[in-house]
Formats: sequence, structure tokens, C-alpha cells
Amino acid sequence: MAKYTRLEVAQVMKETGLVPLFYHPDLEISKQVVKACYDGGARLLEFTARGDFAHEVFGELVKYVNKELPGMVMGVGSVTDAAAASRFMSLGANFIVTPVLREDIAIACNRRKVLWSPGCGTLTEIARAEELGCEIVKLFPGDIYGPNFVKGIKGPQPWTSIMPTGGVSPTKENLKAWFDAGVTCVGMGSKLIKKDSQGNFDLKEIQKLIAGSIKIIEEVK
Repeated sequence: MAKYTRLEVAQVMKETGLVPLFYHPDLEISKQVVKACYDGGARLLEFTARGDFAHEVFGELVKYVNKELPGMVMGVGSVTDAAAASRFMSLGANFIVTPVLREDIAIACNRRKVLWSPGCGTLTEIARAEELGCEIVKLFPGDIYGPNFVKGIKGPQPWTSIMPTGGVSPTKENLKAWFDAGVTCVGMGSKLIKKDSQGNFDLKEIQKLIAGSIKIIEEVK
């Protein structure tokens, strides 16, 4: 079961401003990457469950995090139906992120007071997500819409909290553009979770990029 309510998770998202996205089928490698994120200052991580037996890796990863990384909020992304959402919540997911808006997932998560963030691309979808109890909307794919889209949404709906995923990079210029537009937080994957020339995860670089991104976000908020 989730350790944190949806309001608690939303507050951590707002405070840190950064949600790293990551997936790997190997548990030990996943532990190393999550720890690098944690050591860099991240307090949330979206495990993008896109592979076979991803739930088994996630379940063990949560046990590790709960024991070794206090205050780290683990969630799951790329969830496409309520059954998958329920499975991951039973394994300790504190938030659920989806590529599309699905009411069955909203109902499953709301019943457990777990934050869910649906991928939306229109004002109508965003409004419907909020009617269904969404705290923070995922703007996806972010690189298609950009900061100007966020500004457009915040005009008629200043209360809307938005997390763009895709099109976000760990540079001051990029992060400033998003936060000046009014986002609550950003999701970042491959541009943050870097690999070295041999294709292995560069743990020191990951930690450095996360620490740098959080510092920039604090400056531009």
C-alpha cells in the first residue's frame, strides 16, 4: 500500500519540482540508479513500467527504498488500465502516471487516495481530469506543446497544476521557460538518467544532473 496520500505526494512534487523517469528490468541496476537520484536530491521517482515482469522489479525496489532511502516517494508510469494501477498500488506505488486520460484508473486511485497524473493534450481533457479529482496533470508529449501551451491553459484555469514530460532538459534556459510558464513540476527521463559510452548508467553524472536541475528549479521558481 502507498505510504503517502495524494496530497502529500503533490506537495513533494511542488517542493522539489522534479520527477525523474526511469525503467530497467534488472533489480540491482535499478537500485543503483534510484540511489543516485536520491543522493542528487530527488525525492520522487517514476518507474516507467514498460517491460515484462516490471511489477516484480518494482515491488522489490520499493522494499529497498523503504528500508534504505527515507523520504523517497516511488510511483509508476506508463500505466494503461485500472487492473495494472491496482497491482502497482498493492506493491507500494505512491502515485500512478498514465499516457492517456482513463476514468477507470481515476476511480481505482481515488478509492485509495493515491495521486494519479493522466497524460492530457487539450484543455477539455485537463478539465475532465480535474473533475475526476486529478491534482497534477501530465502534459504529454511536452515537446509537442511547449511552454506557450502551459501559459494558454493557465489563463482561463490558473488553478491547474501541470507536469510536462518530454521536451524537458536539465538546462537553465529550458527549465526557466517551463517554470516561467507556470508548471508545478517537470518529468525528465533520458536527458537526466544518462549512460556512459559503454551503455552503462553513469551514476555520478546522474547524481550531478539531478542536483544541478533541482538547484536551477529553486532559482527559477
